[in-house]
Amino acid sequence: MAVHFRRDALFLIAGPCQLEDDALNLRVAEHLARLADRVPGGIIYKASFDKANRSNAGATRGPGLDEGLAALDRVKRASGLPILTDVHLPEQCAPAGQVVDVLQIPAFLCRQTDLLVAAGATGRPVNVKKGQWMHPEGMRGALEKVRAGFAGSSGSRDPMAAEVAATERGTFFGYGDLVVDYRGFSRMREACDAPVIFDATHSVQQPGRGEGGTSGGAREFIPPLTMAACAVGVDGLFMETHPDPAHAPSDGPNMMPLHLLDDLILRAVDVWARARA
Repeated sequence: MAVHFRRDALFLIAGPCQLEDDALNLRVAEHLARLADRVPGGIIYKASFDKANRSNAGATRGPGLDEGLAALDRVKRASGLPILTDVHLPEQCAPAGQVVDVLQIPAFLCRQTDLLVAAGATGRPVNVKKGQWMHPEGMRGALEKVRAGFAGSSGSRDPMAAEVAATERGTFFGYGDLVVDYRGFSRMREACDAPVIFDATHSVQQPGRGEGGTSGGAREFIPPLTMAACAVGVDGLFMETHPDPAHAPSDGPNMMPLHLLDDLILRAVDVWARARA
């Protein structure tokens, strides 16, 4: 399934933080599939097979590579949606690229050269999340590494033909909180020559401020931050969503409740269109 990070129509990347059982995975996917026709650029389903950067060593991480890719393949076949997942190690890229449509580089790993090159070498679209400590122009090098991997896997490939995107997910401010600088969207787009995505749910995360040292979150700020991003002019949105965030295995405090997602996204589409009129 060919996926393009469009610049002429708002697209959405959405799904649960990590893979759970088939019932939950498919419930979210089927909901998103019904919504997809009302999102001009379409919807990409996301879920992680391994949350390798959890705050606590004993936290739930997900089903792992093999079982996770099998679960993602079932979601893809059942829903018809393109699929995105995170990769954390270079050796995960090739097998993941055989199943999913888009690879994603987590923010903490956005400068890992071998990982970025391996992701690009799959030929799949790659979304790179901006590190919480980085300035917008700093993402240029990350995307250049992905493009180098894409070009290096075939001598005839133009590196600028690689499908790449950069995602803003907030910048550390003080201790345990994130802020979004809306000037950064246009700066990052210009520096990287790539579509820019706004991660509305991780931007309200409060790392290490939850109970027991887990990450907290302030989901009440997801809607206003989303509207602001669409008014400024992002190309796509990223949101983690769950039917029951309070009982999700990870990132519950900063996930969008599934039953509230449609209204928010439809308002976002309207704001985005008006801002570009």
